[in-house]
Amino acid sequence: MNAERLLALYEQVAEAPDAVPHMRRFVLDLAVRGKLVPQEADDEPASELLKRIAAEKARLVKAGEIRKKAAQNPKMVEPPHELPANWRWVALGTVFLYDAGAKREPKSLDPSLWLLELEDVEKETGRLVARSSVADRESKSTKSEFQVGDILYGKLRPYLTKVLVADAPGYSTTEIVAIRPFLPLCSEYCALALRRPDFVDYVTRLGQGTKMPRLRTEDAVVSPFPLPPLAEQRRIVAKVDELMALLDRLEAARTAREATRDRLTAASLARLTAPAADAADFLANAHFALATLPALTTRSDQIKPLRQIILNLAVRGKLVEQDPADNQKNQSALRPDKQAESYDRRAFEERAAKFDLPSNWTIEPLSRVAERIVDCPHTTPKWTEEGVLCIKTNQVRAGILDLSTPTFVSEETYKIRIERLEPLADDILYIREGGVLGVGCRIPPNIRLCMGQRLMLIRANASVTPVFLELCLNSPWIADFAAEKTTGGAAPRVNMSLVRGYPIPLPPLAEQHRIVARVDALMALCDSLEAALITADTTRARLLEALLADALNPASMQEMEAAE
Repeated sequence: MNAERLLALYEQVAEAPDAVPHMRRFVLDLAVRGKLVPQEADDEPASELLKRIAAEKARLVKAGEIRKKAAQNPKMVEPPHELPANWRWVALGTVFLYDAGAKREPKSLDPSLWLLELEDVEKETGRLVARSSVADRESKSTKSEFQVGDILYGKLRPYLTKVLVADAPGYSTTEIVAIRPFLPLCSEYCALALRRPDFVDYVTRLGQGTKMPRLRTEDAVVSPFPLPPLAEQRRIVAKVDELMALLDRLEAARTAREATRDRLTAASLARLTAPAADAADFLANAHFALATLPALTTRSDQIKPLRQIILNLAVRGKLVEQDPADNQKNQSALRPDKQAESYDRRAFEERAAKFDLPSNWTIEPLSRVAERIVDCPHTTPKWTEEGVLCIKTNQVRAGILDLSTPTFVSEETYKIRIERLEPLADDILYIREGGVLGVGCRIPPNIRLCMGQRLMLIRANASVTPVFLELCLNSPWIADFAAEKTTGGAAPRVNMSLVRGYPIPLPPLAEQHRIVARVDALMALCDSLEAALITADTTRARLLEALLADALNPASMQEMEAAE
């Protein structure tokens, strides 16, 4: 595997999700299979290296530097694949002293020495991103001492790729293990071999089902370790460094491309929110933005801001033209202010003053456009295996009621929970408390349900269509206002008086219907874009896995080598 071949492979999968991290793992996989650099006939084989390691262990035991037990060769578990003839699979405990670092209490640490924590090491690459001394950090727990050349291994999942070579003496958290070769080896090769995919998989499998999964010593010492000749270890490290540097450049180029796309996408969306001379000018901007988005949008996460902009434009009267012929008969259906439920008048007026009203529109507190606004019972319902649907907040999303995992209450509990108002089709379930507050959805037809906790029920009157009101409540105009006014700290919520005073933009009914139709059309475009992007990501991911699997196939590798 050379840089040109890696580059050619990358170009086929460059747009796949996490392409570069996958390629990094691929390079490591090739490295520990003996497929990254050619084997040299003059290299001392690993079998001879093992003899020298055995002799050194015997010397260390005789000198009292290690215990006899540490010098024993553990029985290795089944290795995952074959190796070249001059390599050997060995149990890790055969060539390394695992957890070699002496334990030190905080008061005994040398303030001038290095103190390593897991956060200092970058995942996947094993690069050191920060270096602090004992004096720089307050330490209250036992630490593990390490020496120059020790391989420092993060044994706690999900930090299994945090592996580096100590270039200075120091101490580490006990979740980082010092692995010390009995005989000097190429420490950089040893570190990359401990980041290899099959070893990560081995440790991950062992840690499944535990709260804080970590590699136990007894599992570590019997794990398979691919041992090449010492000279080949050094050649492997040089080649890995070369290919990883190439991948760094490819990753930087991809990041720059994504940043450029994001800027162009933002500029296109800005045309949707920029002031327009007239409605026709706005529609031309919208046509341009929506026509360019499919070419610029490459990630599904870019669709969410587009949806939010569409909703924001909808409630501000910028999606369809105003028609002077539209009558305002819906105004007569507004509840008189003196009959409206009490609301936070000051908050309403301050927010409403920031709204630029289109012609024929008014802005009203929610309590004037709603027939009823009812909070849920402030008790936890008694759940049953079957019965009547009772909705939890995690089932309510913006414009969607998720009934895929229904929860139920008894008929008796249902009757108690609907005493104030029985939910009907097109009533809006709204979250005013909890982690995802400020979103609502209409109740679909022919569904009988009641509310769980932290929900409220909003029933539109004749001044507003339920679907337009739902759209308003989920728009940034209202959602941002709700977020600004939350109280409760760790348990955020918006007060009922604030909700009743939400400033609802109110166009004539005819325009409401036109707005909803336009929003539906644009959201359908967003759905298509999002589905296409997800499908493309899935296809690219499968292509990437197929190409990497093929490249690891021995027959494929032989053909590639013969072509050189």
